Amino acid sequence: MSESSLNHIPRERKGSLTVYLGYAAGSGKTYRMLEEAQKLKQAGVDIAIGYFEPHGRKDTIAKTEGLEFIPRQTISYKGSAFEEMDTDAILARRPEVCVVDEFAHTNVPGSVRAKRWQDVVVLQEAGIDVLTTMNVQHLESLNDQVWQVTGIRVRETVPDWVVQGADELVMVDVTPRALLHRLERGVVYSPEKAKHALENFFTEANLTALRELALRQAAHQVEERREEDVTERVRPIQSQGGDVRILLYLTSDPCTAGLIRRGKRVADYLHGECFAVYVANGLSPGEREKLERHIGFAKNLHIETRLIEGKDVPKLLAEFARQNRITQLFLCRNTHNRDRIIQNARDLEITVVTERRR
Repeated sequence: MSESSLNHIPRERKGSLTVYLGYAAGSGKTYRMLEEAQKLKQAGVDIAIGYFEPHGRKDTIAKTEGLEFIPRQTISYKGSAFEEMDTDAILARRPEVCVVDEFAHTNVPGSVRAKRWQDVVVLQEAGIDVLTTMNVQHLESLNDQVWQVTGIRVRETVPDWVVQGADELVMVDVTPRALLHRLERGVVYSPEKAKHALENFFTEANLTALRELALRQAAHQVEERREEDVTERVRPIQSQGGDVRILLYLTSDPCTAGLIRRGKRVADYLHGECFAVYVANGLSPGEREKLERHIGFAKNLHIETRLIEGKDVPKLLAEFARQNRITQLFLCRNTHNRDRIIQNARDLEITVVTERRR
């Protein structure tokens, strides 16, 4: 089935999304998700597994007993065969609910879509409810923070707007000490892989920090849902002049990726709007390529981007900010004419972001 043929599928409603959130491998996300799948099946719901990654965990594998598996597709890449979720096969089978493990997974080159979360969106658009799993370190806005805490740069990420759009977020919690005991007993990984993990990522300090991030994220989304519910029932009068509107100045500076993550996260926490502007003139081909990557990154996070044309950037930035009622401006530390920009935007709250180093 091609993507164009999706237009012919009747869509009475968009499928729901339930995310089982943890903070590390072995925390019990997939196990909990499969428990729910079994309950749904017993209740007479038409449910199937679109993708499941067993990792050799016997207790988790046992939870799939009696559930239907939709066969994966095989994709050849550089002379090797890889198995990926077959989104078209799921659409053809069309279960009411589909179980999809490892939400943040990057599909092998040659797949129709780059990311598994994008495949899930296609399933939802076809009216299929989805249960999925991910760890908090795969949340895009936390990428720099996770790297700073753990020393590991997570390469597979999910945009915040995707997770925030979930109908239900289920926090699957376990204490770091209990998780380390699971690892030592060989429940999570094979002995050799477990030894390597304990010496690197799976330190108690790392796990404690990641667990705190996960709990904060879950609490934040619960609070947002409460506020949305109150808004629906009360419908307050819009505040005058108190809205948070954040402007990100995008450049080719490597710091820009962190600036985008930080600015978007602040906007989300303050329930504000986030915009980004950039200047394209006077750049070398290499600088232009870096800037375009940052622009694409901002758009992927659903940040509205605008091109500013002209030579006097400090003046143009200040004018744009005032015309669009901007309250906060985010800049990279090494931004050209940074002091002049600050001087021109004295009526704004300005945050200067540096490139994080460990």
